[in-house]
Amino acid sequence: MSSPRYWSTATRALAACDPVLGRLIENHRAFELGSRGDAFQTLARAIVGQQISVRAAQSVWARLVAAVEAMTPAQIAGADPMRLREAGLSARKGEYVQDLARRFHDGSIEPAAWVDLPDEAIIGQLVAVRGIGRWTAEMFLIFNLARPDILPLADLGLQRALSLNYNRGRPLSERRVRTITKPWAPWRSVATWYMWRSLEAVPVPQPEHDP
Repeated sequence: MSSPRYWSTATRALAACDPVLGRLIENHRAFELGSRGDAFQTLARAIVGQQISVRAAQSVWARLVAAVEAMTPAQIAGADPMRLREAGLSARKGEYVQDLARRFHDGSIEPAAWVDLPDEAIIGQLVAVRGIGRWTAEMFLIFNLARPDILPLADLGLQRALSLNYNRGRPLSERRVRTITKPWAPWRSVATWYMWRSLEAVPVPQPEHDP
């Protein structure tokens, strides 16, 4: 996966404004941001995976793909809900996935238009979908759309990394967090990625659904 075009500019700016990030950038040269495939399928998989293990989510997804002619908004929107249940989705998750599919199918969500939309406008479209909250939307903007300036404040990993790197493991107030992260703009996604890298030897539970 190639790095986003802004990566070098972002890392130079972050290293210059924050010594903690400067050290992390020096120690972690790899990167993992960039487009990760079809938007509809990425979001549908996020819904399928909520509140279940990774292995279980993979199994349900494989059964779902096998149960429909094609994993497209049109096919999922028009699918018999019982077929989704037989693939392993709960009734509620089936409703969520079909709500997502209908919005893609009718143009309420149009990925081609996102290039001209600000981050909050896209997040607003996504959280209007049943089963998608702000955390899922922010992860999508970071990892699928490679948006450079997303700060997922509800993310447990980011919270843990901030406390370890800036307050010796003690919790930080919201005011202090905002003070620390304000200079990171307009590269807060990149800064967040390096915060996550700082936890590679520290187990941090991640939410299986939106907080």
